[in-house]
Amino acid sequence: MSIGHEFKEFAMRGNMIDLAVGVVVGGAFGQVVSSLVGDVVMPPLGKLIGGINFSEFALSLGTGPKGAPVLLKYGVFIQTVLDFLIVAFVIFLAVRGINKLRRPPAAPAEPPPPTKEQELLTQIRDALVKQSNSR
Repeated sequence: MSIGHEFKEFAMRGNMIDLAVGVVVGGAFGQVVSSLVGDVVMPPLGKLIGGINFSEFALSLGTGPKGAPVLLKYGVFIQTVLDFLIVAFVIFLAVRGINKLRRPPAAPAEPPPPTKEQELLTQIRDALVKQSNSR
């Protein structure tokens, strides 16, 4: 079997096609969620905490050889961590919803066994029925 034939078999497996589709859809989903975070969630959150823009937080480390300031942009890191947490939460909700759709409906619970009183009442009822049928 030639390498070209083996590669064709490998590439055309169902798993590879599913993986490719997942990567493309995941990339598009990532852009949607990034827009959700950057354009919808972060502006109200920044307004809520006093109009703070996390991406502007930086610590100056001095100047570089060309005279440009060297900045430690920890605000961008905070923004990225928040993006990640929101993306992870959205994916969690999506997977949770899909799993709920896949789960078979729960089997109805078995009724509890009759209590001693119920058993005695059943015996009395049966005895009365038997007694009335024998007359």
